[in-house]
Amino acid sequence: MDALKIVLQVTLGITSLLLTLLILLHKGRGGGMSDMFGGGVTTSLGSSGVAERNLNRITVVLGLVWGTVIIALGLIMRFSVES
Repeated sequence: MDALKIVLQVTLGITSLLLTLLILLHKGRGGGMSDMFGGGVTTSLGSSGVAERNLNRITVVLGLVWGTVIIALGLIMRFSVES
């Protein structure tokens, strides 16, 4: 059970970092933090509709994995019997 907990914790760390990176890669919708930190420079990178849709799909899937790992860790910690 400890090995599963360690694997889930490492997975949570990796998915958290990747999710943060993917969210920051999304095209800004205007007037927010993305414009404040050079949102105009990256407008050519997110101009493709296919690339934006793929980025959205990857972000949603990674978010679901992240949420599932959190729920699994919570259940393991709740029902684990420590000696």
